[in-house]
Parts: sequence; C-alpha cells; structure tokens
Amino acid sequence: MHGPALSGWLLVVLCAASGAYCLLRMRTGGADGRGAAGSEAVMGFGMAAMALPAAVLSPPEWSWAVYAVVFGLAALHGLVGAVRHGGHHVHHLVGSLAMVYMALAMAAQPAGHGGGHAGHGGAAASGGIPVLTGVLLAYYGVYVLRSGARLVPGAASGGAAGAVAGGGAELTLVCRLSMGLAMLAMLLAL
Repeated sequence: MHGPALSGWLLVVLCAASGAYCLLRMRTGGADGRGAAGSEAVMGFGMAAMALPAAVLSPPEWSWAVYAVVFGLAALHGLVGAVRHGGHHVHHLVGSLAMVYMALAMAAQPAGHGGGHAGHGGAAASGGIPVLTGVLLAYYGVYVLRSGARLVPGAASGGAAGAVAGGGAELTLVCRLSMGLAMLAMLLAL
C-alpha cells in the first residue's frame, strides 16, 4: 500500500519544491547564476512530472518523446555552457542526458509494463541499458556524496567552507543534493 505510489509522490514533492526554489533563485545573481537556476528549475519540474504515479496520471505514449525533446534541448544548452564555462554546466549536461535516456527507456517499454513511469518501474519492468544505468548511478552516487560532504560543518577546508557558509549558498547546495538523490531514485526504479 505504501510502496511505489508513496515514493512517487515524495519524488514529485521533492522535485517540484526544488524547481520552485530554483525559479526563485533566478531573480537574484548574475546572468550565469540565473541560467544555472533556470536549468535546474527545468530539471526539477521535469523530474516531478516524470515521477507522477501512474495511478494518478497515465501519460499518453507520445509524452516520453516530448520529455526526450525537451531534455535534448536542455542538453544542447548544457553543452554550450560546458564548452564556454565548464564547471557545473557539465553536471547540467549529464543530468539532461540522463533525463533523455530515462524518457527513451520508458518510451521503449510496453504500455502495460510497470505503469509507464520511472517512479513506478518495479523489478519486472527493467528498462534501459544496464551498463549505462550503472554508470549514471555511479555518477550520481559520487555527486550526492560530494554534495552531502560539503554540507557537513567543518568538513570543507578553508575557502570551500566560506563558499557554502551563506544561507543562500547552503540552500542551493541542498536543492542540488535533493535533485541528485531524486535522480538516483528514478534511475534505480528504471
């Protein structure tokens, strides 16, 4: 009773809240900061939509193609940012490509297999390429551990502690950590 539907709803709330916070972040900071916040908002809301339990909304078959196109465009934007600036834009590129991968894997699944949602996959409805899924799981596992370690007081050394010490910077890191955890959950459910 409290299985996949509950975890799907928790992912929806977590990702939607992260997306909303990222929209609020777009109001402050420089152009690069607003662009990163916008990319993260798209990711958060997209992940929330993909995690909706199938019992609530059974998406039409074409919706996975829409997700793939939207996140394909986000991946192109991330690629341009990664080439120009590097840094966190590379993470946006990986995240967008992971979303494209999950959308394509869900589109390839038979209609009645696992409810059609990444948050509702189950053991019988494995989708995707196991090696690629494993690489993405390893990437997000390391990302989550690194992000979480940066939040531990005293764990960061010198300048890194100052970069996270401000309340806004900590909340941004928590938002990114939350979306990384949600991505891990979605990949595991794939």
